[in-house]
Amino acid sequence: MFKDRGSKFFGYAFPVKNEAQIEEHIEELKNKHHKARHWCYAWQLGKEYEAYRANDDGEPSNSAGMPIYGQLQSFDVTNTLVVVVRYFGGTKLGVGGLIQAYKTGAQMALENSKIVKRTIDETFLLKFEYPEMNTVMRIIKDEDLNIINQKMELTCEIEISVRQKEANRIFELFENTYKITIKKIED
Repeated sequence: MFKDRGSKFFGYAFPVKNEAQIEEHIEELKNKHHKARHWCYAWQLGKEYEAYRANDDGEPSNSAGMPIYGQLQSFDVTNTLVVVVRYFGGTKLGVGGLIQAYKTGAQMALENSKIVKRTIDETFLLKFEYPEMNTVMRIIKDEDLNIINQKMELTCEIEISVRQKEANRIFELFENTYKITIKKIED
């Protein structure tokens, strides 16, 4: 929380997976801060930041939501909602003052949050006959790949996850290995 000319700004950051969770958090904050004037927010979802939104909640256009969204981009986070709640203090801040206040509120919320870094992975299914087990397991070990699931029968299947930046190389490695098939599993 910080103050600017009597107005109080409370910043909150939440990990979210979908728009339903976003709505829940916003409603919780509206109930918690029912006397506040504005609940401005921005969120970003997806591995490639496919979905995002910025909301000024009655403040002048682009004076609240976009500065908050700018902090999401600056911190390079996704699957995150940031809400800055404003209690009006009686003095108008002007567009420049609002931009600075909402940016600062979002920045403080993100700085005080634990940010979890995750790799962006792709998933592949390997199919092979049992005699190829040693070859497959050696590649998995050498490349430090993560086994998600495996089925060992006459025909074996192993589901692996690979960092996105390594995915093409690993795909070609298995594709060029005799008697092993590899297929990308779509999310």
